[in-house]
Amino acid sequence: MRRRDHLNHQLLNVLTWAIVVVSLLPIAWMVLSSLRSYGDIVGGKQLDGGFSLRWQNYVDMWTQVDFLSYFGNSLFICGATTLLATLASACAAYALARYRFRGSDAATLGITITQVVPGMLFFLPLYMLYQHLHQQYGLRMLNTYHGLIFLYVALFTPASIWIMRGFFVSIPRELEDAAIIDGCSRLGAFVRIILPISAPGIIATATFIFLLAWDELFFAWILTDSPSVQTVPVGIRLFIGQFEHRYDLLMAAATVSTLPVLAAFFVTQRYFIKGLAAGAVKG
Repeated sequence: MRRRDHLNHQLLNVLTWAIVVVSLLPIAWMVLSSLRSYGDIVGGKQLDGGFSLRWQNYVDMWTQVDFLSYFGNSLFICGATTLLATLASACAAYALARYRFRGSDAATLGITITQVVPGMLFFLPLYMLYQHLHQQYGLRMLNTYHGLIFLYVALFTPASIWIMRGFFVSIPRELEDAAIIDGCSRLGAFVRIILPISAPGIIATATFIFLLAWDELFFAWILTDSPSVQTVPVGIRLFIGQFEHRYDLLMAAATVSTLPVLAAFFVTQRYFIKGLAAGAVKG
């Protein structure tokens, strides 16, 4: 039995490392290609010996294209989306976890159903809604920061509610009752007791929202037409065809755009994984 358990353990280790290597290969290829010349990439010579690293690609990426504008737009839009969606999901998840009201079960079911509907199906009615708001009320939504932020908050809040509800359900009600007895209001108990205890869930939810918003391309591409508003995925997409298919600069831009995502995930990975697991099995 010991030998068999040891063999199974070794096989699982080998399988785990194989999955890790396969997952990291595209990233390694991207970084390697970002340090090669355009001719080497087109000729498929990334792995040829005797090459020198071409760091100039990263300089050209910032100087030849206004990539800093795309980067700043993504930081602002994703940051605002993360803040607003996390706040909205925390309030909604707390209400669904603590209160029984008419339609609470239907609301929970509706939130779950939204996760099986492809987001692109909302494009046509959303585009018509944005045009109607501009024509009838003078509220411009297309090619604006608030237009994208409003959309992202609406898209990512349902899944965030589902995650955070699991955390709130796992917190004993007695903690809130004790706080109310001591003089706190229901809102005060939520702010002073529940939110600090739910910090791992809040961080996990915020990370989840930020990662989704940072990588979103479809709506950012369709609803914007100006570099002053467009995000990093759109900026990377514009390297194809607009700048003579500069695959070297494309790979450099992709590498730079990956850094905030990696930093956000590695800093909060413990809370992120804990939050997803708790939201999946509790409540």
